[in-house]
Amino acid sequence: MTSYKRADRVADMVKVEIADLLLKQVRDPRIGSITITGAKVTDDLRTARVYFVELGQDACSDAVQAGLEKAKGFLRRELGRRLRLRHVPEILFAYDSSFAYGNKIERLLSEIHAQEETNAPED
Repeated sequence: MTSYKRADRVADMVKVEIADLLLKQVRDPRIGSITITGAKVTDDLRTARVYFVELGQDACSDAVQAGLEKAKGFLRRELGRRLRLRHVPEILFAYDSSFAYGNKIERLLSEIHAQEETNAPED
């Protein structure tokens, strides 16, 4: 049986709450098109790294990063109210590049498939 650490449970809660706060309460237009993809919390529950992607983009824009930095204090305060932890983790935002990598792989595979169809002999 695999153990489910407290840090993992807190990370799941942080992910859900930050996504909800960004959707419903943060009114900054710079961060309206982001999706929270994951969160990792250190074992001492002091730091939470929150991963995000910007919809339709393969890289993170400076405006989105600036918007998240500006909202960080509000998000941390609201997390403290919602999660009722002794120490609210410091929030660090990190761009999740795995989606851009997945899009690149999918694009390459579709190009290969299209080439195979054009090169296939007709019956």
